[in-house]
Formats: sequence, structure tokens, C-alpha cells
Amino acid sequence: MTARHLEAAVATTPLVAVYGTLKQGLNNAHWLSTATRLGGDTCTALTLYDIGPYPGAKWQASRGISLEVYRVTASQLAHLDALEDHRHEAPEQGEYQRQLLTTRFGKAWVYIYNPSVDGRVMIAEGGWPPK
Repeated sequence: MTARHLEAAVATTPLVAVYGTLKQGLNNAHWLSTATRLGGDTCTALTLYDIGPYPGAKWQASRGISLEVYRVTASQLAHLDALEDHRHEAPEQGEYQRQLLTTRFGKAWVYIYNPSVDGRVMIAEGGWPPK
């Protein structure tokens, strides 16, 4: 993604909602260590699936998935896009698509898992890692 697209994305929505390994205390939290954490939220519009070392979210009703919401810069969003294999020019070809989600803090970007989740364990309540 070009810097121009990232600047436009952050100008429109400077928030990111995370549900997996980017959450505080987990192995990818360092990617958001300089972002501003606004707080937690619960989302009933997403269901998580256990992909192995990380979860994938799908737009499916749930009993409530735990999220953390952060304010990010264009540079931070670029790093997250690379980590999540979000492809701005062909979003359906990446592992995740960055889409908008309504949180209690306002609209936030969230990464939605592209591949099939057939045969994967569903997590319809709580969060990652599953308990």
C-alpha cells in the first residue's frame, strides 16, 4: 500500500480493533507498543476461528468476542497490513482484509480472515487464546 492510501485510511479511521495475537501480553503485542490503547470492547458481529498459532475472524454473529482498540498512525497501520498480509490492491488475495467495524470508541479497522474456516474450531464467545 502506498503512503497516500495509508494516510487516507488513517485520516478516515485512525482506530484499529484487534482480537488475537496483537492484544496486550500476546506474542505480537509489540507491533502496537507505541500506539495509544483506548480500551477493550466486546463484539457480537464477529466469530473467531482457531487457525493454529493465531485466530481468524469472520463476519458471523457470536455471543461476544473480546477486542482491544488502538489509535494508530499510518506507519503503524502499514506494519499491521504487512503482518496480516492485507493487500490493498487485491484484498481478496491476502490472508486478511482490513474492513470497518463499529466499536464503542467509533469506527475501527479490523482484519477479517479470507481463507475458508471449514474444519476449524469456532470461538463464539470470549477471545484469544481460547480457554
